[in-house]
Amino acid sequence: MEAVRLIVASRRALAASDGAQIMAEIWQAQALAQAIGSRLAVSGPPELRGEALGLTELAGRGCGVLDPPETAADTETLRAAQLTELGDARQALLCLGGLLGEVGIALVGLASAADDERTYWQCMEAIDAADEARDRVLEMLRKLTDRDEALPA
Repeated sequence: MEAVRLIVASRRALAASDGAQIMAEIWQAQALAQAIGSRLAVSGPPELRGEALGLTELAGRGCGVLDPPETAADTETLRAAQLTELGDARQALLCLGGLLGEVGIALVGLASAADDERTYWQCMEAIDAADEARDRVLEMLRKLTDRDEALPA
């Protein structure tokens, strides 16, 4: 499935989730960001490959600090496993930046309502990873804009 379609599905699932399900959707979003970063690093525009590797690492860290959902081993429900093509890199990155922003907001809400220190610190570390991953996405968008402006008309 194309990246933008998966990102839209993740945004909808995150918006509709509540309670324990929200952590699973945040994990899914981070895993999708990791998969998109990996795909960009391998087959994306050459000027994005370094930042894409960084995105892969940061999103992986975001997954690593959170407990994976019980369905993480099921490739049919894991959105990242359904990624078959990037489509337009700029559009995918714009949508991914929005998703990562929403992940950060959801994590702030979870951290604020956390009943225990472990959950609070998981959320804080995941906020950090999502924020840094979003910064990578914004940097890749800047590089695409610079490349397009440098092309002769």
